Amino acid sequence: MPEICRFLGIVVTMHYDDHPPPHFHAKYGTFRVMIGLSDLRVLRGGLPPRVLGLLMEWAHQYRSELTANWIRARNKQLLESIAPLE
Repeated sequence: MPEICRFLGIVVTMHYDDHPPPHFHAKYGTFRVMIGLSDLRVLRGGLPPRVLGLLMEWAHQYRSELTANWIRARNKQLLESIAPLE
């Protein structure tokens, strides 16, 4: 599972050949979450509220880059790193 970003202990990944709907994965310690790209909502799992808020802020800021990486993953192309939350 390729890592596309890491910030503040949050690791963001995407799978090649993953199932719809378009989404990304994140982990923070023992917590795991899957976030849908269309509406940036939690599809599965969870994170502590503060961490989830930071992740959502990042995802909102880089939504187009996340979507482009989803398309790359579906086409079996190399995923691009995305800048961390500053």
